[in-house]
Amino acid sequence: MSQDELGEKSLTLSQVKKTLESIGEENLDQFQRRTLDYVNRFTKIEPDKAEELVALFVNEYELDEVEAVQIVNCVPETVDELRVFLAGGRKIIEIKKLEKIVAILNENRILK
Repeated sequence: MSQDELGEKSLTLSQVKKTLESIGEENLDQFQRRTLDYVNRFTKIEPDKAEELVALFVNEYELDEVEAVQIVNCVPETVDELRVFLAGGRKIIEIKKLEKIVAILNENRILK
């Protein structure tokens, strides 16, 4: 990849929130302020923990990064809800692993 090319990375809502807050609300344009308002409403896991969970789901549970990010963003509460994010059907994940993922998410959920 040349220096002129930029990479693409999936971010959780928590990571977006952390990034926008680090810029400072007074320095944000209108679109960024709307985005910050959105992520403040819908963030369900702390930023540092979100990064850890995405890495955990990718490395230990063999999920794609995009799937892991969406799961961390939405924090499904049941195995049935979790299956919605894995409906591509490319791979079969054992029910015990799915239950463990849901348990991990429930342990890290921000209570509002």
